[in-house]
Amino acid sequence: MNAAGQTQQRAQQQAQELAEAVGREMYAKDRALQFLRVTVDEIRPGYARASLRVTADMVNGHGICHGGFIFLLADAAFAYSSNSYNHNAVASGCTIDFLAPAHVGDMLTATAEEQALAGRSGIYDIDVRNQDDRRIALFRGKSHRIAGETVKTTQGE
Repeated sequence: MNAAGQTQQRAQQQAQELAEAVGREMYAKDRALQFLRVTVDEIRPGYARASLRVTADMVNGHGICHGGFIFLLADAAFAYSSNSYNHNAVASGCTIDFLAPAHVGDMLTATAEEQALAGRSGIYDIDVRNQDDRRIALFRGKSHRIAGETVKTTQGE
């Protein structure tokens, strides 16, 4: 591997390590996700995957998972992916389309992928699926970077 390739590989490794540190720090303070036993399974720059097991306490009057819990899971993946660069980001807007019901016992997984990032604004698509790979919901989040960082860096970033 040439010097340019090694430099690029080091930069990618550092970005991955920073994303993981951001994820750990955010989760340590994220009481809502801890309470609901949402797990952040993977985080990379511009990407996150989170999971939630649907319990009996999460069903609505129709006996299916309340949409608010599905929204929360998608929003969590969105938050972790949009903050993965260690620049504080908040939601400026989002939409969700519920496509299929989730039931007690289902394991839901939300996968967030960055679609665009320009200046302080980002767009992220989040796909929520169950354990059978059935699509439950599609969520699109728009982020806005604000001042601050999650992990204090020594490089003055």
